[in-house]
Amino acid sequence: MSDKAGPGGGSGGGALGRLENRPPLAFGTEVLRGIAQVDFMPSALCGAVFLAALFVSGWQHGVYGLLGAAVATATAHVLGIEHALVGAGLRGFNGCLVGTGFSVFLGPGHWSTFLLAVFASSLVVVVTTALAIMLGTWDVPTFTIPFCLVTTVMTVGAPGFEKAWHQGHSLAALPATASGRTALTWDQTWHAFLSSFGQIFFMSQWYVGLMFLIGIALANRLAAAMACVGSATALAVAVLLGAPAAEVGQGLLGYNAVLVAMALCGVFVAPGPWSLVYAIGGAGVATVVTSALDNIVAPFGGHALTWPFVLTAVVFVAAVPSIPRLRRT
Repeated sequence: MSDKAGPGGGSGGGALGRLENRPPLAFGTEVLRGIAQVDFMPSALCGAVFLAALFVSGWQHGVYGLLGAAVATATAHVLGIEHALVGAGLRGFNGCLVGTGFSVFLGPGHWSTFLLAVFASSLVVVVTTALAIMLGTWDVPTFTIPFCLVTTVMTVGAPGFEKAWHQGHSLAALPATASGRTALTWDQTWHAFLSSFGQIFFMSQWYVGLMFLIGIALANRLAAAMACVGSATALAVAVLLGAPAAEVGQGLLGYNAVLVAMALCGVFVAPGPWSLVYAIGGAGVATVVTSALDNIVAPFGGHALTWPFVLTAVVFVAAVPSIPRLRRT
């Protein structure tokens, strides 16, 4: 989810030819890396496991996730985006999330969803490139901001278009205070721990979350360990503050904490004892921000998505150069 290779756009000349001459195996590897980059992993093997997890959750989700990553990667080639960025999957992961998000929120079995997903997966590449230039001034990655922007517009705007909205009712709702049982059962506890990994892709099944964790571990054991730290931190904060058990059990308060913990110890901040503490603090903040944003967007029918991760990570990563005990990777 970074732009470590730089925000360069490359030359537009011969871009379409570059895509046409791309060996299918090489293009497939780039697409899989794009899927893996949702969790910061530039690994085709990890991406393959992630894709399998999406198909296990629901074959249509797998199709849309693959579609989004492939369209975004192809668009980047056509636009002549710097090859190092595309090859590492850094122009595919937002497309993967957009495709999956459209499948979940609009319903996968409609021609309008398919066309909107293709268009949005292409658009997100342009948004990513623009944000990379702007945020590069402060050496801050784009993270999942492009996905969040495009998908927020979709979830809020789609109910106004009859051929785009197929849910039959608006998702808008007034914010509500916490209600229901807050004490977690043992089943809810371990389900919540594993579901947090899958909720990054909107998948709530614990076994799908386990597959995502395995994919991360195959690519980077430190990243897998920090993902576990993030999920455990979110669980602890949710229990201490009395979040509704049903919500916690689905992993809805943990997925942003997972991303933040990974980002702040090993991905964007050099690993060490101090960055571990920093990551735990960031994961705790992201958990609270998730609940806050859920209430903020509820009246508009929107979703928190990974905005809590973005807001928390931008602040914590931007602060690193001024904290002597921490170091950027």
